[in-house]
Amino acid sequence: MELKVFQDEVPAAAGVYEMKTELPVETEILIPDYLPQVFKIVKCLVWFVALNKQVMEDRVTLEGYLRCVVYYQSDLDQSLCQTEQKLPFTRSLEMRGWEGTPGAVSVSGEAEYLNCRAVNQRRVDIRGAYAVRVRVPFVKQQKILTGLEGGEIQQKKETLSLMKAAACLDKRITAEDEVEFPAPPLSVLDISGLGQTEEIKLISGKAVVKGRVSVQVLYRTQPGYRLEKLEKDFPFHQILDLEDLPENCQCFASAELVGSTLMAGSGPENTAAVTVTAMLHLRAFCPVEYQAVSDAYSTRFETQLEEQTVQSEELADTLDQDVECQVSGALPDENAEILECFAVPSVPELIQDGQRLELHGRATAHIFCMNSLGEIDCYDKTFEYTLPGTYTGSAADYRAECWCAVRAAQAEKKGKEVQAQITLAVTGLVWRRQSRQVLSGAACGEALPEPTVALRIYYAKKGEEIFEIAKRYHVAPQAVLEGNGLEESRLEEDCRLLVPSQG
Repeated sequence: MELKVFQDEVPAAAGVYEMKTELPVETEILIPDYLPQVFKIVKCLVWFVALNKQVMEDRVTLEGYLRCVVYYQSDLDQSLCQTEQKLPFTRSLEMRGWEGTPGAVSVSGEAEYLNCRAVNQRRVDIRGAYAVRVRVPFVKQQKILTGLEGGEIQQKKETLSLMKAAACLDKRITAEDEVEFPAPPLSVLDISGLGQTEEIKLISGKAVVKGRVSVQVLYRTQPGYRLEKLEKDFPFHQILDLEDLPENCQCFASAELVGSTLMAGSGPENTAAVTVTAMLHLRAFCPVEYQAVSDAYSTRFETQLEEQTVQSEELADTLDQDVECQVSGALPDENAEILECFAVPSVPELIQDGQRLELHGRATAHIFCMNSLGEIDCYDKTFEYTLPGTYTGSAADYRAECWCAVRAAQAEKKGKEVQAQITLAVTGLVWRRQSRQVLSGAACGEALPEPTVALRIYYAKKGEEIFEIAKRYHVAPQAVLEGNGLEESRLEEDCRLLVPSQG
């Protein structure tokens, strides 16, 4: 007996391909004549900036730069100075044995080691390595049975709920404006900040994203180590083309500051023109549902079934929250004066802690101090942070794409110790993979023997399904429901059922 089989294809999660690579940090920085000479290296910091992530066939290509920043104390006036250099890179990584459609490529990393020394008063030598971790999720089209007809076939269907990726964009955006300092800056030591999306609208195949980049300028107006801060918001308004985007799509966007420039303004000498560059990460996805046959049998014929596992991804969490962190420790010099605090965080990872699954990350606070000898030191303190909220299951069932930036960092002296208050801003998406058993094939064989009884009595337990009981005796589930005056397919209490024969 041949069955009529109906099939469809669903976008199933095929897993995540992970790779690791190392970027060398090897450069010499020449201090220009308009900056003071080097007396002492205070700290060298490296930031990883990915400008382009592309998957072509079986390779992932990364393009960007390492921003290498050196803080040093000058040989005059105890001045804290800064110089930096961008180290561009292009790295191609091979993927093997993967099929399907790649999703959003996520990249994270941290400095493995850094050695920074002053070769002379005008030249700084830097050597080190930066470890990079790359993750690429894949989706494959998988065939499922959506219906069967013929041969007195009885079938059980389940709804597969999936989130289908509709758009994945990483676009560089710029915003510029003039800022006015209370007094003309003598030296700018750092321009940092973070982006924040405030509104996302889908209009006629376009995504309208509004937000702002909050920028903090660290500078000094006089020789020495006394620092000032200036904060300013740079609003942005972006219109992105998203063709053929379904109306029921959900959108998520995050803005990540990747660069900034400061030039002389058009007004008085205490004004400056600031241009900020941010990477706007836009993800669009829409919920889709498929009816899949999870079990089947015939009331007239032997039935052969073929099963398969379908992995579907569901959105488990949307992240847009601040994490308050505190770190403290004894000062190397109890008479030191706190100057400034910087923080370098890593993106959080899903970590199993017993029965709990949490987003857990690390960060390092770099606290600049003036010691009792008149020299500037950097006190480093590594700490861990955990986002509120837990997830069920194992880490292998989840996938996270996150971004982390510093919203605020400050330190103060408490007796002989230093205490730092650091606020991290974490945005991102957490996906959960679920496995479902459904049918990939079904066929009818030989006819079943004729029943020898007309009616059976079955003592059912609470929670049993009528379909499973009917399958055991090769009768139609509807016949069991009607014969016992039932409406629900799952029993709510223990009961005695009358089960008719297949005839």
